[in-house]
Amino acid sequence: MKNWEKLKKIPNLFKQKHSSFYQIKMNKKLRIISGSANKKLALEVAKHLNTELTPADIHKFSDREIYVRILESVRGSDIFIIQPTSSDANLNLMELLIMVDALKRASPHRITAVIPYFGYSRQDRKAKAREPITAKLVAKLIEAAGVDNIMTFDLHVPQLQGFFDIPSDNLDLVPIYAEYILSKKLKDLVFVAPDVGAAKRARAIARVVHAPIAIVDKRRPEHGIVKVENIIGDVKDKTVIIVDDMVDTAGTVTEAASLLKKYGAKDIYLLATHPVLSGPAIKRLQKSNIKEIFVTDTIELPKEKRIKKLKTISIGPLLAETIKRAHEGTPMGVFYEKLYGKLEKRV
Repeated sequence: MKNWEKLKKIPNLFKQKHSSFYQIKMNKKLRIISGSANKKLALEVAKHLNTELTPADIHKFSDREIYVRILESVRGSDIFIIQPTSSDANLNLMELLIMVDALKRASPHRITAVIPYFGYSRQDRKAKAREPITAKLVAKLIEAAGVDNIMTFDLHVPQLQGFFDIPSDNLDLVPIYAEYILSKKLKDLVFVAPDVGAAKRARAIARVVHAPIAIVDKRRPEHGIVKVENIIGDVKDKTVIIVDDMVDTAGTVTEAASLLKKYGAKDIYLLATHPVLSGPAIKRLQKSNIKEIFVTDTIELPKEKRIKKLKTISIGPLLAETIKRAHEGTPMGVFYEKLYGKLEKRV
């Protein structure tokens, strides 16, 4: 019995003798590392967290191969890589994978890939014979590289989280949108889903702001071609906000805006999380009857795409809070409850 009592004390004696070891294990250093896709967002997040970006040397060889070297020790660190896989999607995805590999070989505690815009998310199923499910392929590539956790914003469809076999968070931006819209003090609001798939997203914001929704009846006969035919709901003499996860070539939203105008909508706004804005998007939006376009900074836009109609809502504070809580192991639910509580008082 006496020997058993001595054995039970051994772990405590070891802990006292090596207290510095236990302190290190309990306080893993937070590291924020940025790829080249959206360094501006990464800098804002680091500022909110009162830290600096961990330096990395990222450049290309003459044949366009990507080279990455982390310039500080990250052994035992809790690492968050901020890298959207926006245009050039292939280049930015490959850069992310190489960064993860470089970090994985440096003995970190954990690697979280923060992917504000998840490229290839639209190819989430086989719509026709012999098509790939590229979203699943990209998820597996990221896992194989050595990522431990994933953070995304407003995935094309929430079910994409199921493509990962590692923990993933698809962050809710509804409170940020609702707060921004309420600050505009717009009257007679109706939130419009540009297709049936976007109805859930539009309804989530409308519920917080206490406004009705409408749905655009849209068909897509083939990739890049959209036919808008009807509006389900009342938009006459209303201030309309079209809600979508992304605006790419802007074909869907500009066609929807034209139809909404025909149905008597007064002012038309567009709210889209990810400003992909490829091909003819800028010209279409400039010519359209959309009054203002609200987007987030999940994708860093070049100067030529920052038109006057475009208003950017920063996700930096929310992302910083999420990273902080993930690092500390505290839930986000309490934080969101407070946000929604504040919004409820403003409505």
